[in-house]
Amino acid sequence: MKEIKTNVMRILDREKVAYTTHEYPHGKEAVDGVTVASLLGQNPEHVFKTLVTKGSKNYYVFVVPVAEELDLKKCARSVGEKSVEMIHVKDITKVTGYVRGGCSPIGMKKPYPTTFHATAENIPRIIVSAGKIGAQIDLSPADLIRLTNGQTADIVK
Repeated sequence: MKEIKTNVMRILDREKVAYTTHEYPHGKEAVDGVTVASLLGQNPEHVFKTLVTKGSKNYYVFVVPVAEELDLKKCARSVGEKSVEMIHVKDITKVTGYVRGGCSPIGMKKPYPTTFHATAENIPRIIVSAGKIGAQIDLSPADLIRLTNGQTADIVK
């Protein structure tokens, strides 16, 4: 049976980045990231969620471990803004091209400034959404940060 590739996987293939895919059972609705980590049998410190915010100048992407919560003040400082706020759920698809629960830091409609929580530098593999609910990709954090032109910072509470 042929694997159905997401746009994220096609980008990784084109860039010759090694990755592994993981699938988990799901309904039509997204489940929280800690549940995803559990369904995958993975350490929640290695499974990251992708969150999108808006500042006065731009949209910003923050990627943090699934059990953590963004500290919006730290996030704003990390991107040189006075403040940032989470975008509304109804705007996720319009801004990113992805649905809630299937948002990946790779392959958004536009390349937005992306910041990973600092712990991403200290783990051997990072797992993020493959661009659809029920699919995750597992790859080197260094490759992911490079592909997104990302930076790292302490951005959680």
